[in-house]
Amino acid sequence: MIQAVIFDMDGLLIDSEPFWKQAEYDVFSSVGVEVTTDLTEMTAAMTTREVTEFWYAKQPWLGASLEDVENRVVERVKYLIETQGKAMQGVHDVLSSLQQAKVKIGLATNSPKDIIPSVLHRLNIADYFMAYSSADEVNRGKPAPDVYQLTLKKLGTEAHQCIAFEDSLGGIKAALAAGIKAIAVPHANEFDHDKFDLAPHKLRSLSEFNHHIGNALLSQP
Repeated sequence: MIQAVIFDMDGLLIDSEPFWKQAEYDVFSSVGVEVTTDLTEMTAAMTTREVTEFWYAKQPWLGASLEDVENRVVERVKYLIETQGKAMQGVHDVLSSLQQAKVKIGLATNSPKDIIPSVLHRLNIADYFMAYSSADEVNRGKPAPDVYQLTLKKLGTEAHQCIAFEDSLGGIKAALAAGIKAIAVPHANEFDHDKFDLAPHKLRSLSEFNHHIGNALLSQP
């Protein structure tokens, strides 16, 4: 029987991906990097450190260290989340349903650990979560399974007793590599892409979980 559910964060719980692109443009432009839309699409699934290293490799800057620039990106994203962040469709309903079912709830993200509390408090969902983990805390971010493995450990749950919600292919691969059943919640413009066939279930939004497959999945032995 399912005892725990682990959520990705950006693009699944909160519509924060535009904030990351904005911060990427603002901060890297400020150190002289010519930021393009095509290249920001390539950085979408990276950790913040990987993004910083990516842009430095493309157009090295003088003065500010990579760590300083990375911190500026994080602070810019935190500000945008704390002032403009909005929950994705179905977030509050699915969390409430899982809590009522006495399912442990965790979070596993490639985002920096400092950003997680900003998201949870902005959306008023902090009390639902028993544990959360960031790629900051492990050797490898998604699509490696490390951040999921750490979250399972914090929750005190085995992989076969857990399901994961993810909106990206890298996240789905991470969950599956950790031995967790993954549910894809792709963005509308990617919903029909066959890359998400890797996941055994696919939803248009989190609100579909309660209506369609929630009870069946949670009651599986």
